[in-house]
Amino acid sequence: LHNLSYSRLISGLKKGKIALDRRVLADIAIFDPAGFGKIAGLATENL
Repeated sequence: LHNLSYSRLISGLKKGKIALDRRVLADIAIFDPAGFGKIAGLATENL
């Protein structure tokens, strides 16, 4: 998970005002790994 726990991922997304639920995140992770990596990067920046 890009060296990011689920709770830290969600925390970073909330702080960045990015509203994606876990089902959407799971779909992105499966079907668009590069896109998920960018989302994880945004979450990390907001921690």
